[in-house]
Amino acid sequence: MAQCEGELLCFSCFYALPEGCIAAVISLTSPRDACRMAAVSRVFRSAADSDSVWEGFLPSDYQDIIARSEDGVPALLDSLSKKQLYHRLADRPLLIDGGTKSFWLDKLSGKKCCMIAARNLTIIWSNTPRYWKWTSMPESRFPEVAELISVCWLEIRGKLKTSSLSLGTNYVAYLIFKMTEDARGFYNSVDASLEIAGRRTEKRTVYLEPNKTRRRYQIMRRLPLRFGHNRRNLQPSPQLSIPREEEEEEDPHPKQRSDGWLEMKIGEFFTQKEDDAEVEMSMLETKALNWKGGLIVEGIEIRPKAISL
Repeated sequence: MAQCEGELLCFSCFYALPEGCIAAVISLTSPRDACRMAAVSRVFRSAADSDSVWEGFLPSDYQDIIARSEDGVPALLDSLSKKQLYHRLADRPLLIDGGTKSFWLDKLSGKKCCMIAARNLTIIWSNTPRYWKWTSMPESRFPEVAELISVCWLEIRGKLKTSSLSLGTNYVAYLIFKMTEDARGFYNSVDASLEIAGRRTEKRTVYLEPNKTRRRYQIMRRLPLRFGHNRRNLQPSPQLSIPREEEEEEDPHPKQRSDGWLEMKIGEFFTQKEDDAEVEMSMLETKALNWKGGLIVEGIEIRPKAISL
């Protein structure tokens, strides 16, 4: 009983604190916690919604980033409170640098996210009309996307400075793309790699062809040999069950996104504090050299690695 009374007294004392003190405490939490605390009471709501709290959740260079946008967006954002600005940047990606990049915030953490437009990537032969064409799509956030007509050498590369991201953060890079109805030739594997400051940190073997398409054409990925097994016994068993989280982590096929695009993981990296290294991400199919076409590239997206809570 005495313990309960002590806790109530402590809570009452916290209520008696000036709003500025409560705001200072809330600013040490996260955007999600601040939204939760706003529901506690009127005093908490006033403190949790204050500009002083949400200013701290915004990136320190958010004003410079907004200034790089177009179409009068900077003037529009000046009229918003810091909380409204945070949610605006989390819910609606901002086109910057002449429409060659897209910037937004991870809603839960406030970490920076970005997508490099296809026009800002190095795509071999992308300016040769017989191989690639530049077109617009209403479902794309960028003015242009790159559509593959036909090539045998597929090479897509993107670069980004770690200083343009949130420091001390685990990031994942994804190729964002679509396949046309008559897409062809993507049954061979693709080498996905990621390098930081010239050092390769990760290399993966992936497939750009969606898994359902591979099943339709009866194309199976090769399985590793295991000791004690014959080759004829290496066909996948329909009874084999893989845990969902393991399947999602190891599946080398693209995933469907809610915005209608596909994404294929390129690799992961960590942004060191006080660092300004260059990250290079690439997707290569330069071994089989079969002709392929029907790939539509929107860009490369870099976002914080999801954390299970």
